[in-house]
Amino acid sequence: MNNEELSLNEMLKIRREKLAKLQEMGKDPFKIEKYDLTHHSIDIKDNFEELEGKEVSIAGRIMSKRVQGKASFIDVQDQEGRIQVYVRKDRIGEEDYELFVTYDIGDIVGVKGEVFKTKRGEISVKANEVILLSKSLQILPEKFHGLKDPDLRYRQRYVDLIVNPEVKKAFLIRNKAIKAIKEYLDDRGFLEVDTPILNTIAGGAAARPFITHHNTLDIDMYLRIANELYLKRLIVGGFEKVYEMGRMFRNEGMSIKHNPEYTAIELYQAYADYEDMMRITENIVAYAAEKALGTTKINYQGTEIDLTPPWNRMTMEEAVKKYAGVDFSEIKTDEEAIEIAKQKGIEIKPEMTRGQVINDLFEEYAEKHLIQPTFITHHPVEVSPLAKRNPENPAITNRFEAFVNTWEIANAFSELNDPIDQRQRFMDQLRQRELGDDEAHMLDEDFLNALEVGLPPTGGLGIGIDRLMMLLTNSSSIRDVILFPTMKPITEQKQD
Repeated sequence: MNNEELSLNEMLKIRREKLAKLQEMGKDPFKIEKYDLTHHSIDIKDNFEELEGKEVSIAGRIMSKRVQGKASFIDVQDQEGRIQVYVRKDRIGEEDYELFVTYDIGDIVGVKGEVFKTKRGEISVKANEVILLSKSLQILPEKFHGLKDPDLRYRQRYVDLIVNPEVKKAFLIRNKAIKAIKEYLDDRGFLEVDTPILNTIAGGAAARPFITHHNTLDIDMYLRIANELYLKRLIVGGFEKVYEMGRMFRNEGMSIKHNPEYTAIELYQAYADYEDMMRITENIVAYAAEKALGTTKINYQGTEIDLTPPWNRMTMEEAVKKYAGVDFSEIKTDEEAIEIAKQKGIEIKPEMTRGQVINDLFEEYAEKHLIQPTFITHHPVEVSPLAKRNPENPAITNRFEAFVNTWEIANAFSELNDPIDQRQRFMDQLRQRELGDDEAHMLDEDFLNALEVGLPPTGGLGIGIDRLMMLLTNSSSIRDVILFPTMKPITEQKQD
């Protein structure tokens, strides 16, 4: 054991001894159930002229401490920020002051006192009373050079929030943006609903699901990969505008842009199409940015991005022609497309089609150029099993994906409401599953039955909330905008 570990262990031991002594004295902080607050730090700073000389009651965590004989200063951090507290022996009493000087950084205290400004001009609270509300038995990381290790930050988010103020700021921005998104939809007559998270069929997206087991029914079930098919059932049932924001689960890889569980919103509007969904997408993102940040122009990792509508528009074939140099208006057959794919270094899959080659070329060559907000429209039907075909060209669909900073942040289309066409596309997906594609759609007979009952012309939209929040908070990893991201368990080392 090195000297630093020895020192740390000794400090932890001392904290426990302090707690034991307080308990012996009948001053166990853990027996205190509540503390009445009148103000937060920001309230006092923003309203100093009104509050100067008046008594306030605050509470929070001691973040710094400077003992100077009969007088001391501490910085108390609450949800809104920090404020300095001036503590004098002759104001709080000798016995209480002797206890106070034993308090540690990290302890949670309640303070009653008068608002004043120091000679240096710092707005502070002159304590009349300092009560220990909770004893911290650990050492805050900033005592040892701060909490900088990203892995440890995500595992101990509760500590990360204490010692890294910018982290808390990111989640407050997230909260404002999510409220704004819901406000935008609520104000336009959309109804917020809840749909099942446990499904007997994993549908609504091309993704690998998490599988669990229901003991009573003795059946495997799936955590939802999307809520699309249930929301469309509600449109069949007569609701005309619905949305749901919540967790989705995909049993896939993890990266700076992917977490196995993530937040998404899907919305559906009867008698609307993908063009309407484009307008909603650009307006809802701009509205969220304006509400959360006060602007629609953001700086992401040094790149200026303008979220102001209207956004750029480009078909997928136009993007492939521009960035991959392949003009698919001159390529009509699957065989010709596969030869192009080989030349361009695209992986050849069993029964590959012209439409799949277009999509793969787009992903390989075009996505990385889509920095400013751009709608990519008219995806091939083979990669859009739930989208309505374009009336003038049945090989493509009336679908779009929205890209910002090269990321797909939204996916939408005019919903396929032809049950015969939908059944055929599900059957095509089943063949893909048989060929080894475990992300292909399953056959959902009840959803087909719902379409046979009758789905009106409908526009649908899904937005990846976490990626959008990465942009709005200038975060380099999706883990920075998820309070408790999925982490690999720490393997306990065997003791010798």
